Order: sequence, then C-alpha cells, then structure tokens
Amino acid sequence: MKYLAAYLLLTIGGNAAPTASDIVALLATVGIEADSARLEALIAQLAGKDVNELIAEGTTKLASVPSGGAVAVATSAPAASSEEKEDEKEEEDGDDSEVDMGFGLFDD
Repeated sequence: MKYLAAYLLLTIGGNAAPTASDIVALLATVGIEADSARLEALIAQLAGKDVNELIAEGTTKLASVPSGGAVAVATSAPAASSEEKEDEKEEEDGDDSEVDMGFGLFDD
C-alpha cells in the first residue's frame, strides 16, 4: 500500500510515469526501505495505464459491492412532544456541575 501511495503522490506531483527509483527516493525521505520485488511488481502492473482511469474503474467496481449497514427498525413508542424534549434538555444542562466526591486529583 505504501508503494501505491508513493506512486500516486508522485503522479499528483506531476510525474506522469514514476519509476522504481523515484518511489525508492520518495520513501527514503521518510525512512522507509523499499522491497524491490514488490515495487517492480507494482510498476509492471501500472505500466502504460492512466492512474485516473484506474481509479474511475475501481470506483465503479466498488459501487456494486454491498456496504452492509444496519437495518432501521420501526418502534411503536410514541414520539416525545417538543415540550417534553425542552424539559429534558433543561434537566440535562444541570447535570454538568462538578460533584465533590471526597477526593481530588492532587490530594495527598
């Protein structure tokens, strides 16, 4: 992932086709050693391809993946009226006061 991130940073910076040595140099600036086998595999897979087209293609593929969120469950409890909500808010505001429990953070 760090190799792909470095590749993308270099393309954003204006290098249309970063080489392995460009990526190694970028990663070296932050103290990361590059694995040449993984780096060469990435360069081979991205050779001759437009990064923006790859991102667009990946986005369309991800759109078809279900995201699996929680299902909303209907409840039969009646909704509180606005007056009740205001009363609850006023009660909650008073709960912010400090309570002395007999000890403190800096007590000896």
